[in-house]
Amino acid sequence: QVQLVGSGGGLVQAGGSLRLSCAASGRPFSSLAMAWFRQAPGKEREFVAAITRGGLSTDYADSVKGRFTISRGTAKNTMNLQMNNLRPEDTGVYYCGAQPSIVLPTRYAYWGQGTQVTVSS
Repeated sequence: QVQLVGSGGGLVQAGGSLRLSCAASGRPFSSLAMAWFRQAPGKEREFVAAITRGGLSTDYADSVKGRFTISRGTAKNTMNLQMNNLRPEDTGVYYCGAQPSIVLPTRYAYWGQGTQVTVSS
């Protein structure tokens, strides 16, 4: 089992920045591909960004490319999402996901509890 705890959400004005973190435990962090998804009110959960277990490959949704950066943190067993130039449409609950995988997976078995991001216009 893998336990994930997301943090760092909050309220920010459009154009501002936030940094989300996800702490993982229960399995060697180096075995886990990690990702962020988000869900806006009334919408389905959507992919935001992902990173391989070694940190060498990343993937982003088109809507966040050039604004968001996913990374494996310097703090032990953490993964981060730096979000810059935030827009109101970035508002939602952000969930971190994890999957034991060598490559970027197509689905994730483990999920954190979600952290709210609200961007005001």
